[in-house]
Amino acid sequence: MIYVTAASRDEAVKIGRALVEEKLAACANVLGEATSIYRWQGKVEEAQEVVLILKTRGALVEAAMARVKALHSYEVPCAVAYDMAGGLPEYLAWIKDNTL
Repeated sequence: MIYVTAASRDEAVKIGRALVEEKLAACANVLGEATSIYRWQGKVEEAQEVVLILKTRGALVEAAMARVKALHSYEVPCAVAYDMAGGLPEYLAWIKDNTL
């Protein structure tokens, strides 16, 4: 799974839809607004962001990350991959069947 934060719901939907259409992800969940507090260029910043979770296979993480970066408005987007420790076999098969 890939966790991404985006500047707006529209941006998260755009990125999620592109990755699903391109079969780099089987599913994209666009979650509600989150308050992010982070350090950027030496200052502590606070911003409202939207969380995007992409479901994909490990073999596609590198390509999916490159696509997220290309579509994202941030200079340094948050895009972090997490290994799936397990899952319902039928769901994991569905992810495999709906990605490249």
